[in-house]
Amino acid sequence: MNTPLRGLLAAGAAAAVMLTSGVAEAATAFPRYKAPKIFGTTFQADPKHDFTKHIHSRHDGILRGWFTYVRGGVAEYEPIRWKKGTQTEGHFEGPPEGDAMAYASPIAKDVIYLSAYGCKPSRSELTVSRKTGLGAKRCSRATLIKQHGKTGHPSLITVHKGRIVQVQEIYTP
Repeated sequence: MNTPLRGLLAAGAAAAVMLTSGVAEAATAFPRYKAPKIFGTTFQADPKHDFTKHIHSRHDGILRGWFTYVRGGVAEYEPIRWKKGTQTEGHFEGPPEGDAMAYASPIAKDVIYLSAYGCKPSRSELTVSRKTGLGAKRCSRATLIKQHGKTGHPSLITVHKGRIVQVQEIYTP
Protein backbone atom coordinates (compact mmCIF):
# COMPACT_ATOMS: atom_id res chain seq x y z
CA MET A 1 0.00 0.00 0.00
CA ASN A 2 1.36 3.45 -0.78
CA THR A 3 1.92 6.02 1.98
CA PRO A 4 -0.72 8.66 0.98
CA LEU A 5 -3.47 6.01 0.87
CA ARG A 6 -2.36 4.60 4.24
CA GLY A 7 -2.48 8.11 5.74
CA LEU A 8 -5.94 8.70 4.29
CA LEU A 9 -7.22 5.42 5.76
CA ALA A 10 -5.71 6.25 9.15
CA ALA A 11 -7.35 9.70 9.12
CA GLY A 12 -10.68 8.13 8.14
CA ALA A 13 -10.44 5.59 10.95
CA ALA A 14 -9.60 8.32 13.46
CA ALA A 15 -12.57 10.38 12.29
CA ALA A 16 -14.84 7.34 12.60
CA VAL A 17 -13.66 6.75 16.17
CA MET A 18 -14.27 10.41 17.04
CA LEU A 19 -17.73 10.34 15.48
CA THR A 20 -18.81 7.15 17.21
CA SER A 21 -17.52 8.30 20.59
CA GLY A 22 -19.29 11.63 20.09
CA VAL A 23 -22.52 9.84 19.21
CA ALA A 24 -22.24 7.61 22.27
CA GLU A 25 -21.68 10.62 24.50
CA ALA A 26 -24.52 12.55 22.87
CA ALA A 27 -26.87 9.59 23.34
CA THR A 28 -26.09 9.32 27.05
CA ALA A 29 -25.81 13.11 27.49
CA PHE A 30 -23.82 12.77 30.71
CA PRO A 31 -20.38 11.48 31.64
CA ARG A 32 -19.81 8.19 33.39
CA TYR A 33 -19.61 8.69 37.13
CA LYS A 34 -18.06 6.26 39.57
CA ALA A 35 -20.84 4.15 41.06
CA PRO A 36 -20.98 3.57 44.82
CA LYS A 37 -20.99 0.11 46.37
CA ILE A 38 -24.46 -1.25 45.72
CA PHE A 39 -24.80 -2.67 49.23
CA GLY A 40 -22.74 -0.03 51.02
CA THR A 41 -23.34 0.17 54.76
CA THR A 42 -22.82 3.94 55.15
CA PHE A 43 -24.68 6.92 53.75
CA GLN A 44 -22.84 8.59 50.90
CA ALA A 45 -21.48 11.99 51.80
CA ASP A 46 -21.90 15.12 49.70
CA PRO A 47 -19.44 17.48 51.39
CA LYS A 48 -20.36 20.45 49.17
CA HIS A 49 -24.07 20.21 50.03
CA ASP A 50 -25.48 22.51 52.71
CA PHE A 51 -28.47 20.77 54.30
CA THR A 52 -29.26 23.84 56.45
CA LYS A 53 -30.48 25.72 53.36
CA HIS A 54 -33.62 24.88 51.40
CA ILE A 55 -33.83 21.44 49.81
CA HIS A 56 -31.98 21.37 46.48
CA SER A 57 -30.15 19.10 44.07
CA ARG A 58 -27.24 16.89 44.94
CA HIS A 59 -23.95 17.52 43.17
CA ASP A 60 -23.16 15.59 39.99
CA GLY A 61 -22.64 11.88 40.49
CA ILE A 62 -24.41 8.67 41.45
CA LEU A 63 -26.26 8.32 44.72
CA ARG A 64 -27.45 5.05 46.22
CA GLY A 65 -30.89 6.20 47.34
CA TRP A 66 -34.63 6.20 46.85
CA PHE A 67 -37.35 8.68 46.02
CA THR A 68 -39.41 9.87 48.95
CA TYR A 69 -41.80 12.11 47.00
CA VAL A 70 -42.49 13.08 43.38
CA ARG A 71 -44.54 16.09 42.37
CA GLY A 72 -44.70 18.05 39.15
CA GLY A 73 -41.69 16.30 37.63
CA VAL A 74 -39.49 17.04 40.66
CA ALA A 75 -38.32 14.18 42.86
CA GLU A 76 -37.25 14.41 46.46
CA TYR A 77 -34.79 11.67 47.33
CA GLU A 78 -32.49 10.59 50.13
CA PRO A 79 -29.44 8.40 50.49
CA ILE A 80 -29.84 4.84 51.71
CA ARG A 81 -27.57 2.24 53.22
CA TRP A 82 -27.65 -1.52 53.58
CA LYS A 83 -28.43 -2.72 57.09
CA LYS A 84 -27.36 -6.33 57.64
CA GLY A 85 -30.06 -8.41 59.28
CA THR A 86 -29.90 -11.08 61.93
CA GLN A 87 -32.74 -13.28 60.64
CA THR A 88 -32.59 -12.21 56.98
CA GLU A 89 -29.80 -10.97 54.74
CA GLY A 90 -30.80 -7.41 55.52
CA HIS A 91 -32.61 -4.40 54.07
CA PHE A 92 -32.05 -0.85 52.87
CA GLU A 93 -32.80 2.02 55.20
CA GLY A 94 -32.87 5.79 54.93
CA PRO A 95 -31.55 8.37 57.39
CA PRO A 96 -33.08 8.42 60.88
CA GLU A 97 -36.32 10.33 61.40
CA GLY A 98 -35.65 14.04 61.75
CA ASP A 99 -32.38 13.91 59.82
CA ALA A 100 -32.48 16.55 57.06
CA MET A 101 -30.36 14.53 54.62
CA ALA A 102 -32.57 14.97 51.53
CA TYR A 103 -32.29 16.36 48.01
CA ALA A 104 -34.71 17.53 45.30
CA SER A 105 -34.06 17.58 41.56
CA PRO A 106 -36.17 17.76 38.43
CA ILE A 107 -36.44 14.49 36.52
CA ALA A 108 -35.01 14.97 33.04
CA LYS A 109 -37.48 14.59 30.16
CA ASP A 110 -35.16 11.98 28.59
CA VAL A 111 -34.32 10.20 31.85
CA ILE A 112 -33.01 6.65 31.54
CA TYR A 113 -35.01 4.43 33.87
CA LEU A 114 -33.74 0.86 34.16
CA SER A 115 -36.20 -1.26 36.13
CA ALA A 116 -35.37 -4.48 37.93
CA TYR A 117 -39.04 -5.52 38.01
CA GLY A 118 -40.41 -4.61 34.57
CA CYS A 119 -42.51 -1.72 33.31
CA LYS A 120 -45.97 -3.10 34.15
CA PRO A 121 -47.83 -1.91 37.27
CA SER A 122 -47.77 -5.44 38.74
CA ARG A 123 -43.93 -5.35 38.84
CA SER A 124 -43.94 -9.15 38.70
CA GLU A 125 -41.48 -9.54 35.83
CA LEU A 126 -37.80 -9.78 36.82
CA THR A 127 -35.67 -7.69 34.47
CA VAL A 128 -32.42 -7.65 36.38
CA SER A 129 -28.88 -8.14 35.16
CA ARG A 130 -27.42 -11.35 36.60
CA LYS A 131 -23.95 -9.82 36.57
CA THR A 132 -24.72 -6.68 38.56
CA GLY A 133 -28.04 -7.18 40.36
CA LEU A 134 -29.25 -3.92 38.81
CA GLY A 135 -32.25 -3.18 36.64
CA ALA A 136 -31.79 -3.79 32.92
CA LYS A 137 -35.22 -3.06 31.37
CA ARG A 138 -35.62 0.47 30.05
CA CYS A 139 -38.98 1.98 30.93
CA SER A 140 -40.54 5.39 30.31
CA ARG A 141 -40.32 8.51 32.46
CA ALA A 142 -44.05 8.20 33.19
CA THR A 143 -43.51 4.66 34.49
CA LEU A 144 -40.68 5.89 36.71
CA ILE A 145 -42.87 8.60 38.21
CA LYS A 146 -45.79 6.21 38.67
CA GLN A 147 -43.71 3.43 40.27
CA HIS A 148 -41.41 5.56 42.40
CA GLY A 149 -43.79 8.42 43.21
CA LYS A 150 -45.63 6.51 45.92
CA THR A 151 -42.94 4.32 47.43
CA GLY A 152 -39.25 4.57 46.78
CA HIS A 153 -37.30 1.57 45.56
CA PRO A 154 -33.56 1.21 46.21
CA SER A 155 -31.82 2.64 43.17
CA LEU A 156 -28.68 4.22 41.84
CA ILE A 157 -29.76 7.80 41.05
CA THR A 158 -27.53 9.72 38.65
CA VAL A 159 -27.60 13.52 38.85
CA HIS A 160 -26.02 15.66 36.15
CA LYS A 161 -26.24 19.47 36.04
CA GLY A 162 -28.92 19.47 38.73
CA ARG A 163 -31.25 17.02 36.96
CA ILE A 164 -31.92 13.32 37.51
CA VAL A 165 -30.74 11.74 34.26
CA GLN A 166 -30.73 8.04 35.19
CA VAL A 167 -32.39 5.78 37.74
CA GLN A 168 -31.29 2.15 37.92
CA GLU A 169 -33.13 -0.03 40.41
CA ILE A 170 -31.27 -2.34 42.79
CA TYR A 171 -32.75 -5.82 42.93
CA THR A 172 -33.63 -6.92 46.45
CA PRO A 173 -35.34 -10.31 46.93
